[in-house]
Amino acid sequence: MKVVFKEIQKIRQWWLWLIFIGIGFIPIFAIYKQIILGEQFGNKPMSNFGLIIFSLFIFTLITMFWFIKLKTEVDTNGIKINLFPFTKKQLNWKEIKSAEIINYGFVGGFGIRLFTKYGTVYNTSGNKGLAIELMNGKKLLIGTQKHTELNKVVNKIKLANNN
Repeated sequence: MKVVFKEIQKIRQWWLWLIFIGIGFIPIFAIYKQIILGEQFGNKPMSNFGLIIFSLFIFTLITMFWFIKLKTEVDTNGIKINLFPFTKKQLNWKEIKSAEIINYGFVGGFGIRLFTKYGTVYNTSGNKGLAIELMNGKKLLIGTQKHTELNKVVNKIKLANNN
């Protein structure tokens, strides 16, 4: 089927990346001080091997945040969600009881949020999203930065499916 709406979002909030850069400097400084200069880093320093493993963990975590993306596609068959590298979902319009754009406020972070009043929330930023209730009673919400465009597409498809 032809995709009528597509959005790709990434975590690109400047303040969050400022925090990540600040956290990233800690292992760099620790390696410089302890391994290169040969001085202890802190009162109870890690072993050099432990420091390298810790540094790799921090930089892997920061890199993971760089590559996280939320891809939403809507076509006449349904809605596809891909929150890379965590999950993929495909919802058929026949499974969807209701779908509407809402302002969900702040749900406690970015990524996947479980057990909210909106069900499972998939978001990377902002406070607007497509709230979906399935025929089986489950709920989910997909964050969007293109809420006006997504609302038009969903309403058009819902209208076509009701006729």
